[in-house]
Amino acid sequence: MSEKNVALKMIVNGEERDISYEELALSNNLAQEALVRVLIEKKIIGGDELLAMMETVKKERYRVPGEENK
Repeated sequence: MSEKNVALKMIVNGEERDISYEELALSNNLAQEALVRVLIEKKIIGGDELLAMMETVKKERYRVPGEENK
């Protein structure tokens, strides 16, 4: 059995528990999806607004070198 790649350690009910990067990523993904659903259900944001902002964040985060001023 391969050894777990530990991202962090938590104490749960007095016992130390190792959390893998995969478990952490899944937990973050589930929390993010739940938050987005609540925001949309409460009509705080719309689906189109979310998609537009995701595109904005994508462009900001994944810039091509040399295109910073475009």
